[in-house]
Amino acid sequence: MGAAPTMAPCGARRNAAAPSRAPRIVFSDLDGTFLATDKSVLEPNLRALDALAAAGGIFVPCSGRPLSGIPGELLAHPATRFAIGANGALTVELDARDRSAEAAAPIRRVPLSRDAALAVLDAARGHEVTFDVFADGRSYLERSWYDRLGSFIGDPMILKGIRMSRTPVDWPPEESIARAGSLERIAMYWRDPAERDAVLAGLAGIGHIEVTRSHPTNIEVMGEGCTKGAALAWLCGHAGINRADAMAFGDNLNDIEMIRAAGTGVAVGNAEPEVKAAADAVCPSNDEAGVGAFLLGVLG
Repeated sequence: MGAAPTMAPCGARRNAAAPSRAPRIVFSDLDGTFLATDKSVLEPNLRALDALAAAGGIFVPCSGRPLSGIPGELLAHPATRFAIGANGALTVELDARDRSAEAAAPIRRVPLSRDAALAVLDAARGHEVTFDVFADGRSYLERSWYDRLGSFIGDPMILKGIRMSRTPVDWPPEESIARAGSLERIAMYWRDPAERDAVLAGLAGIGHIEVTRSHPTNIEVMGEGCTKGAALAWLCGHAGINRADAMAFGDNLNDIEMIRAAGTGVAVGNAEPEVKAAADAVCPSNDEAGVGAFLLGVLG
């Protein structure tokens, strides 16, 4: 199974102690955290969800992916009652009989305004960056960019995951923005750090947005107040669960607010240093099924 869970460095979190009881609700990032590098769900992680369900606990996939990109086997699991997509922009409750993303009922949205989305597009114009429009539980990418994703993302496993969660379209991003019922977020992948810096400088002049990243070469933009941490706090309140009884797992910068918001925040072993510093504990890596190892340890 790999190394045992370890605690974060002293002073990293005010609650830097092992959880005293099993969580009632567990939030987990997917890519780089719950999913292995090859995007599979490892068997120990599924066993941990079985144990969580048997204990009456709830599992919540909490991803930067669009809702349509969350693996069906996780939505179908008995422990999963809710799911969070697009970094907290969309929270849904799953249908008891039809566990598909399409049948899920939206219960919270934190939209990105059309004006803000168009301003982000203006900031990206003239720069060599992709432009994904996340809306209504899906992600739309102009086909010319979709076909060139391999030139922006060198890791074949990451490229596979991104291609699987994008819908290529034959119209420009302005039209995707206009067609959207509810805009969720924008994602841009870059190759040249100078292009990244130029886009970030343009974004600095746009109000009422949140900017983060979930990959070393991307930029993610959501509406003001849209974070995974805010989604966790809202859903705990909605479900009548104290945040002290919530546990969260993550690996990247867009997971930090979620890890801080949970009663117990856990970074996987492959997480970025800032995430480990924000966490109460560090478990084995995603490829060692660290989430499952940690959960099985606390569930007994």
